[in-house]
Amino acid sequence: FKQKTAYEIYQCDWSSDVCSSDLQHRWYGKAIGMQNSMCYDLISALPRESCPQRMFERLVLASRSLGFEYCALGVRLPYPLSSARIEIFNNYPDAWRSRYASQGYLARDPSVAHGRQCSAARIWDDQLFAAEPAIWDEARASGLQHGWFKSSVETSGAGSMLTLARSAEPLTDTELRANGEKMAWLTHAAHLAFTKALMPQELREPQCQLTSREIEVLRWTADGKSSSEIADILTISDNTVNFHIKNAIKKLRTNNKTAATVRAAVLGLLAS
Repeated sequence: FKQKTAYEIYQCDWSSDVCSSDLQHRWYGKAIGMQNSMCYDLISALPRESCPQRMFERLVLASRSLGFEYCALGVRLPYPLSSARIEIFNNYPDAWRSRYASQGYLARDPSVAHGRQCSAARIWDDQLFAAEPAIWDEARASGLQHGWFKSSVETSGAGSMLTLARSAEPLTDTELRANGEKMAWLTHAAHLAFTKALMPQELREPQCQLTSREIEVLRWTADGKSSSEIADILTISDNTVNFHIKNAIKKLRTNNKTAATVRAAVLGLLAS
C-alpha cells in the first residue's frame, strides 16, 4: 500500500452562477464549513458587487488569507463565437505582466494549456514547464517562485482558471491537505462570480428544475456525504443516488457532482 501525497489527492476533478439572498449565502458558507473565513466573506459579498475589479480585490484578500501574495484569474467566455472573449485579472509584478503580454506567453504557458485540457489542480514544477523553461525561469526571477492553479469549465463553453502564487515557501503536502479544499472552493466561487458579472443574463444561468430527490441528494453531498452514506441515510441504493446526481449534473450543465452542488447552492436551489 502506497499512501498518496496531497498533490496526488488533489488531482481529483473538483470542477464548475452566483445567487441572491443572504440566507442562501449563509447556507452555502455553512455547507462548506467556512463561515468565518476570507473565502466565505468573498462569496457572501460577491452578489453585491457589480464591478469585476472590486470582485478581484476581494479575491486577492481571500488568496492572502490562504498564504499567497499573488493571484490571477483568467476567464474565457463562449462569445463571440468567431473569437472567444478572454478577460484576465492579476496582481503580478508590473514587469512580469508586461513581459508576459509582450512575448505572447498566454499562448505558450504550459499551465494555461493544462487548465484547458484538465480541471484537476496542479502545482508549478519543472515537469510542467519542461517544454517552456524560459517562461518558468523568468517567472521565478520576477518573484513568482511557487504556484498552484485549477480551472473550472462548463458545458456552456465558459471556463476560468485561478492561480495562487508566492515568492517564498514551497507548497507542502501538509499545506495542501489543510487548505486544498478551500483553494478548490475558492476557484469555483471565483468562476461563478466572474462569469455572472461578465456574461449576458441569458447565457449564464441554466433554466432547470430539480426534483425533490435530486435536491435532497445534493444537500447531503454539500454536507460532505459520500454516495454510499447518502444511500444509507435515504434508504435507497448507491445506484439510485448516482442516478439522481447524474441527472442533476446534466440539468445544471456542469461536469461533476461538486460543480453541480456549488451551482445549485449559489442559485438558491438547495435552500430549505
